[in-house]
Formats: sequence, structure tokens, C-alpha cells
Amino acid sequence: MYPENIKYTNDHEWIRVEGNIGTIGITHHAQGELGDIVYIDISDETATVSVGDSFGTIEAVKTVADLYSPVSGKIVEVNGGINSAPETVNSDPYGAGWIVKIQLSNPSEVDALMDVNAYKQLIGA
Repeated sequence: MYPENIKYTNDHEWIRVEGNIGTIGITHHAQGELGDIVYIDISDETATVSVGDSFGTIEAVKTVADLYSPVSGKIVEVNGGINSAPETVNSDPYGAGWIVKIQLSNPSEVDALMDVNAYKQLIGA
């Protein structure tokens, strides 16, 4: 339910780093708390972000939440598939439900994020 090959944030985002590209999404826990996701809005599909910056919002039936970047860098890809099927974030948050890819400007920032055990402790899993 919580992959070991990725890093986690206190805000319930995850990042999988391959080379200098980080794929970012929300965790299984977050999608469960939000409920049925109906829309995802990325503020600027070519934005340069810093750690903790909001890069968009995720809207569920009953609430809207900000999406926060776990790293600094430039958004290089937005998952177009979730526009037509936002529920993919609910059904496959670590796979087809990824949200953005960011080219890392400071890869060492990943070291400050939680591993799976620390994240499970945070959420009480």
C-alpha cells in the first residue's frame, strides 16, 4: 500500500526520483482522506517551484486541498490522463495517478524527505 522506493512528505505527497526527474503524486492515505477526486488544477504547467510551494489544487467531492512540491525544480510534465479521469488518483495513486514530473534543481533535497517507515509512523499505519 505504501511503496518503499519513494519518499514522502508531511503534506502527504510522494516523489519517485529517476535521474534528475521526480514524479510526484499524493499518497494512498491522502486520497482516502480526500474521498472521490473530481478535478486537479495545476497552476502553471511550466512553473519553477521551491520546496513547499503550492503548484496546484486537488478537488474532491467535499473539499479542495493544495498540492505542495516536495522538491525545488521546474515542472516538465503534467499527467494529462488525470484531467479526463481524476478518479485514477484514487484507484492508482502511485502509478497512473501521478500528478506532475519536476526536473530537480537540488537533488539533495530528497534526502530530507521521509522514507516509508517514517511516513507510516506519521499516519499511524
